[in-house]
Amino acid sequence: MQPQDIKDLIERYNNGTTTPDENALVESWYLKYKHDDPYLSHLQLEEDQKESLDKLLNTIQGRPRKMQLPRLAIAASILFFLAVGGYFINSNSRQQIAITRPHKQDIAPGGNKAILTLGDGSTILLNSAKIGKLARQGNVIIKKAANGQISYNDVSSSHNSKSTVYNTAATPQGGQYQFILADGTKVWLNASSSIKYPVVFNGNERRVELTGEAYFEVAHNAKKPFKVISNGQTVEVLGTHFNINAYNDEQAVKTTLLEGSVKVSAGGGSNIIKPGEQARLEHGFINVMKVDPDEAVAWKNGFFFFEDNDIKEVMLQLSRWYGVEIKYEGQLPSRRFSGEISRNVNLSQILEILSFKQIHCKIDGKTIIVMN
Repeated sequence: MQPQDIKDLIERYNNGTTTPDENALVESWYLKYKHDDPYLSHLQLEEDQKESLDKLLNTIQGRPRKMQLPRLAIAASILFFLAVGGYFINSNSRQQIAITRPHKQDIAPGGNKAILTLGDGSTILLNSAKIGKLARQGNVIIKKAANGQISYNDVSSSHNSKSTVYNTAATPQGGQYQFILADGTKVWLNASSSIKYPVVFNGNERRVELTGEAYFEVAHNAKKPFKVISNGQTVEVLGTHFNINAYNDEQAVKTTLLEGSVKVSAGGGSNIIKPGEQARLEHGFINVMKVDPDEAVAWKNGFFFFEDNDIKEVMLQLSRWYGVEIKYEGQLPSRRFSGEISRNVNLSQILEILSFKQIHCKIDGKTIIVMN
């Protein structure tokens, strides 16, 4: 296979016009190709490519099948193809090239950051707080575990209290955090989100208020339903796993169920959804559709997930996680994006992937400028 043939194959792969055999070749090529040195001379790169491609042609030929890339492969393979493209463009020179081309400015990914506001109005910066006891709210002790997780432990013999004390946890742009509430419910809070909850659940229900996005694993209690109030809707469960995306700048409030059943109410109507379904509240109406629930919780598992998203939808996710503003110069690109990319890489690597799809961006301080 000649260099021009390889380049053509990669271009057709990214345009979605390859055959199953060719898909297997390209994807296997990525999986097999490894090199410890980030800088390769064009002769080294050519020799390694030829060897790996020759082996793959011999083994894949006659075995039509489509290989599935693992997570991270979309990002990594596109970066790899960028490097290969750079090699072909510069194949007439003897200069060395880098597998990734770093930007002059870069921004690291987000991490565990949140501010906890106690009932008396005092605040605790959770990411810098020491491990162990953080505060006491009535008969409840708030602790930080070694992994950063925050938990509420009721140390009283009676779980009933005359007054209800509320705490609020809020994540900034580029922040996320995990909590265990007093009833044992686990909450993962995404970037630019907040949740208000009582330190002890009194009465006949467990009620919290959410802005932004969170994933819940609710402790089962048939006598005390768990309710999440968020952006015009109420989600009611007895004990189950679900994700709510209720950002104010999203077109719809999306509730996605992973286990059990959930009742979603809004505008006088309600729907019960089953695992693998998503309730979308838009313009006061709830629509239920089948989805892949893993896609809704990709953020919790460390990934961006795009499914036929436009550039504004992509940039919205990047702005929350990298803590940046977005500016557009010229006409907005009409291209759409699908794929899964790690949230644990620097911003420049994400922009490198977009540049391969003819989306050109630059980093200016804490701003991404998108240029068509």
